[in-house]
Amino acid sequence: MNVVIDYVAGILIVIGALFTLTASIGLLRLPDLYTRMHAASKAGTLGSCVVLIALAVQAHDFAIATRALAGVAFFLLTAPISAHLLAKAAHSAGYRLWQGSVRDDMADAAQPRQTTQS
Repeated sequence: MNVVIDYVAGILIVIGALFTLTASIGLLRLPDLYTRMHAASKAGTLGSCVVLIALAVQAHDFAIATRALAGVAFFLLTAPISAHLLAKAAHSAGYRLWQGSVRDDMADAAQPRQTTQS
């Protein structure tokens, strides 16, 4: 049974490492701050979570497995929110989108709406 657990943990670590590698390649190759942030937050979070799940599978102690799974929950709850807030702050500070971007939803949201009074 320990051999099966070792193989499962090893496979999970390799999968997590591949997602983390994808995130790091995205940080180097993508054209602007917003797409880089997307790569880091999505693929990096998934890679970290899979490695922590591998730790929980491999751990022979319930306390260690619980802490690893709590780390997964922490990553899943905080990474998307922090990436969103950082992107919103960067847009407010004036960081431009890549010229090949199709649409800027935040620019539309920043414009004050005209209200008509009847």
